[in-house]
Formats: sequence, C-alpha cells, structure tokens
Amino acid sequence: MINIALVDDHAIVRKGLRQFFSDHVDMRVVAEADSGAGALELVSNTPVDVLVMDFSMPGQNAMDVLTAVRELAPGIFVLILSAHPEDQYALSVLRQGANGYINKSCTPAELAEAVRTVARGRRYVSPELAEIIASQLRRDTTLPIHHSLSEREKQVFMMLARGQKIGEIATELSLSVKTASTYRARVMDKLKMSANTDLTYYAFANHLID
Repeated sequence: MINIALVDDHAIVRKGLRQFFSDHVDMRVVAEADSGAGALELVSNTPVDVLVMDFSMPGQNAMDVLTAVRELAPGIFVLILSAHPEDQYALSVLRQGANGYINKSCTPAELAEAVRTVARGRRYVSPELAEIIASQLRRDTTLPIHHSLSEREKQVFMMLARGQKIGEIATELSLSVKTASTYRARVMDKLKMSANTDLTYYAFANHLID
C-alpha cells in the first residue's frame, strides 16, 4: 500500500485527488495540507511514502518548500503536480530533489503510473520531459559548468563569489547555517573547486559579476 499525502491550496483539487487515489487498491491518502508550512508539519508528523505537491501555492516558494521537505524527511518521495509546462520548471525541480514532475493536464493513468514509479524509488519522467532532458544534455556539452547548478545553488554560488559569508547567506535566504553550508558544498563539488576565491575567479571569468 502506497501512503500518499496531498499538498494543494485548492480544497476541490485535494478532494478530487483523494477520490482518484481511493479507486486504486494499492494507494491511499493518509494526510492533506493546503500550504507549504502545512506540508512541512505533515512530513514531520505523518508516515508518508509519496508527497504529491502542487508547484504553485500563494505566498510559497516551491523550491524552498521542497528543500525543507528533503531536510525534514529525506526518505519521502516527492511528486510535483503542476499546471506549468515541463519546459518551464521541471528540470530545476528535479535538480532540487523532487522524484518526479507531472503536468496537471496528464491522464489519470499517467498520474497513477507517476505515483507508483516514485514510490519504487525511481524518477518519474514523462515522454515530453524525457525529450527536454535529452535536449538539455545535448546543449550541456557546450555550456559552462555553472549551468548544472540548481536555482538555489546558483543563488548561493553568486553570493559566495561576491564575498558573502555563510552566516550572511543563511540570514538573507532564510536558511539555517547548516543548510547554507550544504549548498556551498554542493556548489564546490559540481564546479570542482575548493575555495571561495575559486568561485570569485570563475564568476569573473564567465562575466557573471563585474
């Protein structure tokens, strides 16, 4: 049985999803939330296998919520259900740690397949998104390496390159110092660098800062 939690600010959407999942013998909805804050409380207190979360909620930054969910409950699989086309946000969301991204225009069968796929610990990628990823990989061979960073990693990278300290970055981005340090480590690993001065030099060399 796949235990599912729903996060969407529209009650009618949650009701429809709950009904949909109840029609499948291997799925059940065990919790709901209507905000990013509610999602964080939910994953902290409820045993959940798959979190089906809307990408757009009023007053919430989906990337921040996703990052916080990953910190609080790293064992939960996250499927982003979005009204935005895959080519707008899917790659950033997957890089940020989501296990899958599916558009709300999907068929019922596709949604069920997506939930089952991420529940098995695999990434769910639609045929449309697979083509986007393939195109991105083809382009990545000629792009500077910083294009491999997630949106949050890019923020931290630029702040470090400008000489800001980890504590300052944590405060400005509303992160814990530990989380900011984790992002720094990821940036260093992806860019194959070992010091903040390396980041500054790279940013200058690639005309990212003046």
